[in-house]
Amino acid sequence: MELFSYFRSSASWRVRIALALKGLAYDYRGVHLLRNEQLAADYGALQPSHLVPLLKDGETVVSQSLAILEYLDETHPAPPLLPADAAGRAFARSLALDIACEIHPLNNLRVLRYLVHEMGVDEAHKNQWMRHWMQDGLAVVESRVAARGQRFCHGDTPGLADCLLVPQLFNARRFEARIDHLPTLQRIEAECLQLPAFADTHPSRCPDAE
Repeated sequence: MELFSYFRSSASWRVRIALALKGLAYDYRGVHLLRNEQLAADYGALQPSHLVPLLKDGETVVSQSLAILEYLDETHPAPPLLPADAAGRAFARSLALDIACEIHPLNNLRVLRYLVHEMGVDEAHKNQWMRHWMQDGLAVVESRVAARGQRFCHGDTPGLADCLLVPQLFNARRFEARIDHLPTLQRIEAECLQLPAFADTHPSRCPDAE
């Protein structure tokens, strides 16, 4: 397998965590977003959206981090990223979507570039925009996870939502978003980062880290 990734991409980190949880080997292909390597013709031939991550598994090419996580879970089911029951799977997916759909897209690099270059938003207001969506979105996740009282987001072992949570909290800290209202999520994050699958795939440990 090959993973096309950027070290600071939270969506890419989700996939790195899942691959590590499942003990799967892969070749790391760095795509530097700030240098616009994602716009290169050869990468565009593989990935028309010019986004990372992208997983190439033989002749199979999968884009979008959540689709990649579910692909990995179906092709390599142990250990599972999703609960065994339908209600549990729905809850895990809904938490993942809270992050992947309600928080992350509003802070994506191409969105931020559009705010600055096309809308004329200055750096201070751009960062205010980012912090607002992170703080509000993560508060929703905190409420939902805290109500369950489980060790990780949806069970006694890390799963789908944990793969998204840890990178999103990394982004929140990076952009100085408020996180003191997230005690449950911070506890889960701390437990996750004790595990090699999370610690060894941290952006600072990537081959293209700067």
